[in-house]
Amino acid sequence: MKYERHEYFEIKIEKLQSNSNLWNQTIAYANNCSWNVGRHLAKLLEQDDFQDFEGVFIALSGNNIIGFCTFLETDYYPENRYFPWISSIFVDEEYRGNRISEKLIQSAINNARMFGFDKVYIPSNIIGLYEKYGFCKIDEIENYDGDIDNIFMKEI
Repeated sequence: MKYERHEYFEIKIEKLQSNSNLWNQTIAYANNCSWNVGRHLAKLLEQDDFQDFEGVFIALSGNNIIGFCTFLETDYYPENRYFPWISSIFVDEEYRGNRISEKLIQSAINNARMFGFDKVYIPSNIIGLYEKYGFCKIDEIENYDGDIDNIFMKEI
């Protein structure tokens, strides 16, 4: 499937705050996005049980949410031998190809540095994307569904 590239649009990445008017908008966006992980993110936001260093980053074009990622201590694995996780990385189909996921990941990395982390991890079944952003595959882990995910790590 090929997506139309937008010629020019300004992207803003923001760490979502629970008192933000974007909180409920992000829940609605996540619930309705094309990836089922969005519904999991919506539940996390509804519970609002994040540790100080954890959070959700959203990509905005104007007032429209066009993507998100999480920064969490635990992820979708019975064996949680790595942390912190940058995960649930999603960009609207019509905005893909504009390096928005890279901007989301970089914002999460900047957050990790502020809290003293020296490594971050991304779980994914995709090969060839996160390597472009300086991540290396270091492991494979079985998730709660019984599927095997690649684990990528980057020293920051």
